[in-house]
Amino acid sequence: MSQVIVGTTMSLDGFIEDRSGSVARLYPDLEELRKSDMLQESMRSTGAVVMGRGAFDMAQGDFTDYEYQVPIFVLTHRRHTEVTKGQNDNLTITFVTDGVESAIEKARSAAGDRDVTIVGGASTARQILKAGLADILQIGIVPVLLGSGLRFFDPESVGDVKLEQQRIFETPSRIDLRYRVLKE
Repeated sequence: MSQVIVGTTMSLDGFIEDRSGSVARLYPDLEELRKSDMLQESMRSTGAVVMGRGAFDMAQGDFTDYEYQVPIFVLTHRRHTEVTKGQNDNLTITFVTDGVESAIEKARSAAGDRDVTIVGGASTARQILKAGLADILQIGIVPVLLGSGLRFFDPESVGDVKLEQQRIFETPSRIDLRYRVLKE
């Protein structure tokens, strides 16, 4: 059965963007990240991706070299009217405007027995955690201190989530912590 995996990368002090909205310091070596065991395993096990509109916009309409060559469901309040490059038989993009539950349902259907990976966006991740739809929480920690910016965790919007450690992935530039979300 598929799992819903919420993942993000953050600074050691808990920020997923710096004060100007940039994520550049969190991804100092994208090629190293692409070769990491963590991302390679995620690419093999993922059958569909759910992302927020901000994460979609970061690609600037081009998914040609995107790691996940699977159906992508973009959670948004507005439709996208421009052509998105990189769509093919495996990678399709669907805009979902009727809520996080609908996006997860559509992604689970597309993923079959494979996982649904949630990519980018504190708001999307928080909605999924708060709705109790996450099975796994995976946090990449990069050894930089941003000092301020956008925090991933917000107690008011995440709620009381209980976790059980599953696995730790290490590379020279980051540590990824993987937790199972305990459901009552």
